[in-house]
Amino acid sequence: VFPHFCLLSRLYETTDTAVRHQAEKALVEFTNSPDCLSKCQLLLERGSSSYSQLLAATCLSKLVSRTSNPLPLEQRIDIRNYVLNYLATRPKLAAFVTQALIQLYARITKLGWFDCQKDDYVFRNVIADVTRFLQDSVEHCIIGVTILSQLTNEINQADTTHPLTKHRKIASSFRDSSLFDIFTLSCNLLKQASGKNLNLNDESQHGLLMQLLKLSYNCLNYDFIGTSTDESSDDLCTVQIPTSWRSAFLDSSTLQLFFNLYHSIPPSLSPLVLSCLVQIASVRRSLFNNAERAKFLSHLVDGVKRILANPQCLPDPNNYHEFCRLLARLKSNYQLGELVKVENYPEVIRLIANFTVTSLQHWEFAPNSVHYLLSLWQRLAASVPYVKATEPHLLETYTPEVTKAYITSRLESVHVILRDGLEDPLDDAGLVQQQLDQLSTIGRCEYEKTCALLVQLFDQAAQTYQELLQSTNSTPADITVQEGRLTWLVYIIGAVIGGRVSFASTDEQDAMDGELVCRVLQLMNLTDSRLAQAGNERLELAMLSFFEQFRKIYIGDQVQKSSKLYRRLSEVLGLNDETMVLSVFIGKIITNLKYWGQCEPITSKTLQFILMSSFYLKLVKLSAVQFMLNNHTSEHFSFLGVNNQSNLSDMRCRTTFYTALGRLLMVDLGEDEDQFEQFMLPLTAAFEAVAQMLSTNTFNEQEAKRTLVGLVRDLRGIAFAFNAKTSFMMLFDWIYPSYMPILQRAIELWYHDPACTTPVLKLMAELVHNRSQRLQFDVSSPNGILLFRETSKMITTYGNRILTLGEVPKDQVYGVKLKGVSVCFAMLKAVLSGNYVNFGVFRLYGDDALDNALQTFIKLLLSIPHSDLLDYPKLSQSFYSLLEVLTQDHMNFIASLEPHVVMYILSSISEGLTALDTMVCTGCCSSLDHIVTYLFKQLSRSTKKRPTPMATDDRFLHIMQQHPEMIQQMLSTVLNIIIFEDCRNQWSMSRPLLGLILLNEKYFADLRNSIVNSQPPEKQQAMHLCFENLMEGIERNLLTKNRDR
Repeated sequence: VFPHFCLLSRLYETTDTAVRHQAEKALVEFTNSPDCLSKCQLLLERGSSSYSQLLAATCLSKLVSRTSNPLPLEQRIDIRNYVLNYLATRPKLAAFVTQALIQLYARITKLGWFDCQKDDYVFRNVIADVTRFLQDSVEHCIIGVTILSQLTNEINQADTTHPLTKHRKIASSFRDSSLFDIFTLSCNLLKQASGKNLNLNDESQHGLLMQLLKLSYNCLNYDFIGTSTDESSDDLCTVQIPTSWRSAFLDSSTLQLFFNLYHSIPPSLSPLVLSCLVQIASVRRSLFNNAERAKFLSHLVDGVKRILANPQCLPDPNNYHEFCRLLARLKSNYQLGELVKVENYPEVIRLIANFTVTSLQHWEFAPNSVHYLLSLWQRLAASVPYVKATEPHLLETYTPEVTKAYITSRLESVHVILRDGLEDPLDDAGLVQQQLDQLSTIGRCEYEKTCALLVQLFDQAAQTYQELLQSTNSTPADITVQEGRLTWLVYIIGAVIGGRVSFASTDEQDAMDGELVCRVLQLMNLTDSRLAQAGNERLELAMLSFFEQFRKIYIGDQVQKSSKLYRRLSEVLGLNDETMVLSVFIGKIITNLKYWGQCEPITSKTLQFILMSSFYLKLVKLSAVQFMLNNHTSEHFSFLGVNNQSNLSDMRCRTTFYTALGRLLMVDLGEDEDQFEQFMLPLTAAFEAVAQMLSTNTFNEQEAKRTLVGLVRDLRGIAFAFNAKTSFMMLFDWIYPSYMPILQRAIELWYHDPACTTPVLKLMAELVHNRSQRLQFDVSSPNGILLFRETSKMITTYGNRILTLGEVPKDQVYGVKLKGVSVCFAMLKAVLSGNYVNFGVFRLYGDDALDNALQTFIKLLLSIPHSDLLDYPKLSQSFYSLLEVLTQDHMNFIASLEPHVVMYILSSISEGLTALDTMVCTGCCSSLDHIVTYLFKQLSRSTKKRPTPMATDDRFLHIMQQHPEMIQQMLSTVLNIIIFEDCRNQWSMSRPLLGLILLNEKYFADLRNSIVNSQPPEKQQAMHLCFENLMEGIERNLLTKNRDR
């Protein structure tokens, strides 16, 4: 046996891939072997290395965790006791072995929490289990505390292999029966440790204190009410401490303990103390009455003041970060009206302001922690209008200091970043936007001071910038520094304007906004005049951010036309109202598209600005917009040209551009076909050019591809924008039949090039999509059928050719093949469910368009492995939504398929039922419901005296009778998901259930007995009753009223 063990232990030691692979295979065999338990014990007793012990612990964890064929209770009790004895007799094992064994103990305890032996919950005496460790040496104490810490963590974390409901039952029971005792124990041990003057240079004593702090943190970080808090919303967190814990928090010694520990232990451990204090500061407000909360807050603020007065540990980045989080919790959990009543509030707010200013000035230190400080000041500033307390809040004194520190520190950072080649925070758009959102509220407090500062700094920077541009001695680096400073100022001005709140703003503040807007627009005129020579991408992006903030606040029906802002704009720039300002904005958009057409970030953001605008009626009247509608050619907008240097995929912005133009065109288009034809002239010319190229044997393939891809992206944008029947029919008549053959020819020629075929397929998918019922043909029009013929032809052409590519490497398969297949599935689904084609006509008149499309779908489907269907989200969504339509409206086609195809489809449904994507899972349930309903109806007919069914129906029934296990497996899956899992779409899951039961009544009876018998004896009767209630009053039919019983 021993060589086998040695091989397994080499799993952790070898660097040879072949040896590791062999060892992994052996590990699986080892875990599944009947005598695995005894072998693991032998490994623990006699293993020659720590890796052998680790292997044994890992295998035992897998054994006790398995859901099928679980270990008997007695064996699990024996393993638990053995692990505790093993740890007690070997306190100096390798750290990773000890950790693995403690993890094993925690797993056994969690999974056996509700297991009884002679009316005793045998796995719940956790404190008794560790008491002997705590009364022994320091090494034993560390093991005991780590056991409690790991157990708390294990029970707090949901396990994907077990139902969430079971996890919450265990977690709630542990919370009610043991957690408070564990927390009290950890606090008492911390008090003992702090009173003993521990020698923290001693590794073991240092380790013990660290484990005690981790234990306290795990107790305070427990998910008390099952909210599964999202760590990304850290500053909103409230710790839902149970009412039974009140005594620990009413007693100020608990809070004092952690503050005292912070000042007495080395910086390496103090971040853990601060983490505990963050949780304590976040205790839910309703745990206290008003007087108790005021007292608790007073102690908390005193502790914070003490840390700020003695900041020796704060230069450590981890300490600094946790302390910033603690400061943020002061306002997220308490009201400003409560804070100002604290005795030392004036001193504390002064210290916090000084700390914030210093932190902001040292911008390069721990930049990720600034968020918490800004969050604190944002909440404080936002609360000012609502404070009713008579005590002064002093924010009018300190908030401008914070605002000034942020602005000046960002400006000063520009030179240092450029000089030292540091990473520029402006490149992190998410971080900048987050900080600006916070500053928008902070800067609005004492807005006069904010504006005065911004005007002063902006004028200085703009004047220096102008002087540098005019000087012959200036260097590019000097100009770049000034552009960087102006970029920050434009972002910040946009942010503070976006922070305007209508009910709290005054005419004076609107006039100040006018001062700032004038300066930005003047700067824009200056930078635009230089674009022919040079431009700054970051500054342009800042301008677009500013425009967006201005649009949200000062453009729209809710803005008073007499706003002081427009008066100031009129005096300085001659812009009297929002229409004139809009004209400036549109002029800027045209300028950007003209000069920055090859810069994707600017082009994309510029186009998004038009798309997000909700004032197309106002825009369309502007001469600049009319210019765009009449001159959308490469002569005026370079990104519309055929650039041989760029990739085909770089043309995505063209779709957005034409979506915006399409929406603007629709405002006044109505039924004016001449206006539409005039608008389409550049696209008509492009189509004619492609047609001319394709008609010759020798043509420039790259140029043809680029022209065509640009063209179909443009058309897709227009098709997406045209949601009304009148306008969409104009587009349809323009493209069909004249230009459809060109699209078909492109698919034939370049099927192997996804950069070319994907845009064409996506255009076709958009054209056949009956969005907003825009595809409504006259009763005498054959266009619906003709459109489906073209769709069928394209799917067939692409499908048959893409299958000739053979084996595609795994890392390229999605881009080369599956993406196009996914679009074909979406296209077919759109046309089949569009409700503008009568599909019965095709068979009636011998037209094979429908059969060709469906047969191509089957060929494509069979070329895709099952795993890929679920691995690629877009593919799985398009496939399962198409399958839902096919099983609903074309079940006769499904029934006529070969047995292996039917089994493939059923297997894909079976796998999709357990998919994480709810949309996929719901589609599978619907498809399964249609299939079992069809089967049930066929069976019902076959038992009655009806004309003999069609051969295809017979064949489908025969396949199902040959493979009953498939339907039975799906019944089992559906039932288990509904009963045992956290089912997010229970109604959808329930739809196929009755059909599955009626098709497999005997199997259902066996399954029901199996599920009932798998429950603990005391629950079997209740489970049996649930099944009885489920089937009570159910008749043998699938009528809606019968399903809903």
